[in-house]
Amino acid sequence: MRAVHFGAGNIGRGFIGPMLSRSGYEVCFVGRNKNKMARLQERGQYKVTLANENRDSYMVKNITAIDLNNAEQVAEAIADAQIVTTAVGISALKDIAGAIAQGIELRLSRNAESAPLHIIACENGIASGQQLKRSVYRHMSASLVEEANRKIAFPNVMVDRIVPVQKNKESFEILVEPFSEWVIPRGGMIGEYPEIKGVHYVEALEPYLERKLFTLNTGHCSAAYFGYLEGYTTIQEAMSDPVIESHVRGVLEETGALLAHRHGFDSEVHSRYIEKTIQRFNNSNFSDKITRVARSPLRKLAPKDRLVQPALQACELGLETNHLVSAITSALFFDHPGDPEALDLQRAIRDTGLSGIITAIMGIPIEHPLHRRIIIEYNNICMKYPPMASTGFEAMVRTIG
Repeated sequence: MRAVHFGAGNIGRGFIGPMLSRSGYEVCFVGRNKNKMARLQERGQYKVTLANENRDSYMVKNITAIDLNNAEQVAEAIADAQIVTTAVGISALKDIAGAIAQGIELRLSRNAESAPLHIIACENGIASGQQLKRSVYRHMSASLVEEANRKIAFPNVMVDRIVPVQKNKESFEILVEPFSEWVIPRGGMIGEYPEIKGVHYVEALEPYLERKLFTLNTGHCSAAYFGYLEGYTTIQEAMSDPVIESHVRGVLEETGALLAHRHGFDSEVHSRYIEKTIQRFNNSNFSDKITRVARSPLRKLAPKDRLVQPALQACELGLETNHLVSAITSALFFDHPGDPEALDLQRAIRDTGLSGIITAIMGIPIEHPLHRRIIIEYNNICMKYPPMASTGFEAMVRTIG
């Protein structure tokens, strides 16, 4: 069996590739770095090490690789594949959509009775499968789309594994946390398909997707933004601070109450899930940089993402949101010079004013109760951290004016 996987980065090599390999697939990585793909093709294997006390490791074998720019080879690989997966980042799905469309067209032209193909976007976002589907179908004729709809599936899925920044970026060896979870809804699959070992197949995806987004992702970036304000450099350092851990726990208790209301989660079971998540953040066997977790604050502050969405939903239900408001507001102070989005955010706050940012970026109208609470919390943080007071005052003036 052949699997084609787009993206030979941390999640591709550290999570999706190993699971497909263990399930008996020859994994063909597709990436845009020509030299990297050539070296991976030559080696045909790489080592994965778990960030636990024993540093357990194993080899991922039966690996091939293709340069993304080699359109003909990529299309051939997809035409012959039993499954296609991606881990390129949700914003980069459009960049590989044309290559996937060519592969589908070649596959359908060769065999009208070809077996169904599942194309799975293993990205950190909601409805990533449907986003990829729309991008792919833009490259196809209407008649081909009609045929593809009968034979190609793009299920939305949930994936979860923390892979820190790797120290040796030139090596294919990769360090990952021991925990991992990959959830696929059976309703998104078509025809007969071999199950991937270790995947959790479920009837409904949304509860698992929101549980992960509002627990792991919300908690992770909250720890990063709280820690950045205090001058910490890693999530592990930040979580060793009892005050920050308490704030993060508070965030997850608020999102937990929301999840229990929306999906009927058992409170004791979800409390254990929260504890497990906090243990993952505290894992001292690897170092997870705050600047990595906190990056792209504009995306993380979007109305449908990990901070604002649960706050809005909880507020609508009359649930507590104090810690979520603190996390949202802390994100507004992320100004890492190496992050273009962080610099754009700070520039927008200076030029537009805080109220305009809350409305335009977060989608929280001025009359919404969260709007004023974020402004008040922003001012409180400015008073707590004097170096930020001048910038905060300018933002407040524009807000009031």
